[in-house]
Amino acid sequence: MTATIPFSYPYPVQRQKILYDALDIAYIDEGSGARTILFVHGLGHSLLGWVKNIDYLKQYYRCVAIDLPGNGLSATGDYPYSMHFFAEAVAAFIKEKKLENVYLAGHSMGGQISLTMALLHPGLICGLILCAPAGFETFNEWEKSLYRNTMYFVDLVSNEETSLRKAIHNSFYIMPDTAPAFTQQLVDLMKLQDRRHYRLMIERCINAMLDEPVFERLGAIALPVLVLFGERDNLIPNRFIHPVSTAKLAADAVRHLPDARLHMISQCGHFLQWEKPAQVNGHIRNFIQ
Repeated sequence: MTATIPFSYPYPVQRQKILYDALDIAYIDEGSGARTILFVHGLGHSLLGWVKNIDYLKQYYRCVAIDLPGNGLSATGDYPYSMHFFAEAVAAFIKEKKLENVYLAGHSMGGQISLTMALLHPGLICGLILCAPAGFETFNEWEKSLYRNTMYFVDLVSNEETSLRKAIHNSFYIMPDTAPAFTQQLVDLMKLQDRRHYRLMIERCINAMLDEPVFERLGAIALPVLVLFGERDNLIPNRFIHPVSTAKLAADAVRHLPDARLHMISQCGHFLQWEKPAQVNGHIRNFIQ
């Protein structure tokens, strides 16, 4: 990507070729320690979503955060943008960078990617840190069709920037003062992309989250897992389709994981690591220790 963004990432951006040098990944690498946390962002976001965590956790751990393929400053292209594709990209990145003692941290879609990666390559990581993960909620065929038709209608009445701003706004219960600047950064990154590619990437990601569920396979994940949700999460579950509380959805899923702990964060929405970073960082520290 040769375009210039109108702001600077808070840490130096590095690049790594993966998957037989076919894919260029942008990442940051801060801090040091015996353990490494690899951060994976959610749908339409970038590694910027983890800055408030890296700022603190880099005192204790090596903190590496990536822009997923097709997002942020990483390579774009006609990729599958499936959960399996992203999981294999993350696995390839870990191998290429020779990362050791890795805890994989994923937010929202990044959580579903992390769960998929743990199922495909459990030997590459020591544990999972899931912040409001997608993948716990499952959809039957009728519900998938309803979800897709709703997204199609939103596309008809809204442009990409408006949709992105609304999605970020809905991710907070109480929007932090820093949220507008963060939102603008994501919008600026989105505008670097070809409009058709951006729409294609988002559509494929949404379809993949629906079509590649992990709930029924949670019992196969023997790794330690930390699950964090905001009690006021407005996005998971989709209450129009599944009128249950976030706490119930999370508890039902965690019961299927052999070695997991769940913490619900009060007065907090979907984007918990930005809205309540101190609490999230504390839970992560306690979990890894």
